Amino acid sequence: MLRSEWLRKMALALIIGMTAVGVVACDDNGPAEEAGESVDNAMDDAGDSMEEAGEDIQNAAEDAQD
Repeated sequence: MLRSEWLRKMALALIIGMTAVGVVACDDNGPAEEAGESVDNAMDDAGDSMEEAGEDIQNAAEDAQD
């Protein structure tokens, strides 16, 4: 009986410890995280530029029809 209580306490401590490490690790942006954010921002900017270009082409086509 005493051994199972000890195992439960150790498992609980391990879960709490791993959760704490995970939370701390998420707060720290490493170089890979920063590079990923830069890529995401660049892709967003490229998408916005493509959307604007598409709108410009559509407006030019509509103006040419008139």
